Amino acid sequence: METANTVITLSQLTKTYVMGSNQVHALRSINLNINPGEMVAIMGASGSGKSTLMNIVGCLDRPTSGAYELDGERVENLSRNRLADIRNRHIGFVFQGFNLLARTSAQENVELPLLYDRSERGIDPAVAARQALQRVGLDDRRQHQTSELSGGQQQRVAIARALVTEPSLLLADEPTGNLDTRTSIEVLALFQELNDQGLTIVMVTHETDISQYARRIVELRDGLIIRDEPVADRRCAQDDLAMAFEEQS
Repeated sequence: METANTVITLSQLTKTYVMGSNQVHALRSINLNINPGEMVAIMGASGSGKSTLMNIVGCLDRPTSGAYELDGERVENLSRNRLADIRNRHIGFVFQGFNLLARTSAQENVELPLLYDRSERGIDPAVAARQALQRVGLDDRRQHQTSELSGGQQQRVAIARALVTEPSLLLADEPTGNLDTRTSIEVLALFQELNDQGLTIVMVTHETDISQYARRIVELRDGLIIRDEPVADRRCAQDDLAMAFEEQS
C-alpha cells in the first residue's frame, strides 16, 4: 500500500449495507490517494456513494472491507474511543447546516472541540478560538450569538470551529448548500486561502460550478470512481468576487 506523503489512502474500500434480504453496495473496491495540500471535490448524484465515502473518511463509519490510512495510520478497525481521538486531532468538519449551538457566542462555539480534546496538547481554548476566528475574518464578531450572525458568518464560525484543533484534513459536506451565490463564493475564497496555506480540503458537492474551485475532481457513480482528474481551468474565488463587485458598482 502506497502511503508515503499521503493524508488519505483508501485501498479496495468496500461498504455494503444489508437491508432485510437485500444488499446495497454503497462503495465498490475504492482506491484513492489524497496528498497533503490538495483541494478535492467529491461529486456524484444522490446514491452515488459520496456521502458514504465522506463518512468513512471522517471516521464516522467503518468500511465492510478494505483498508483506510489517515496520516499513515490504519484506522478502519480502531475502537470507538480511538476513532473519536482521531477525529478530534486530525479532522475538521464543516457541514451544510452549520451545526452551531444557538444562544451561544461564536467564541464559545469555536472552543467546543477543545473541550473534548484528550490529547493533552495544552491548547488554551480561548486563545485558540480567537486565533481561529481571526483566520476566518470574524474576530470582531466573536462575542455575537449565532442568531446575530448572517448565514455566511455562521459558516465562517463553523470553519473556525473546524480549524481550532489544527487538523491536517478539512472535510466539508455541501458547505455552500444553504448560502446564496455571493456568500458561497466568499466561503470558497476562504477555502482557497486556507488551501494555499497548506491545509488539505475534501469537499462534497453536487454542483459543477462549485467543484471548479477545487484543484481536483473525484466523481462517483454507483459506488465506483468514474472520474479522477485535475481541474483544467480552476476558478479563483477572489477574482470572481472582484468581478461581482465591479458589476455592482
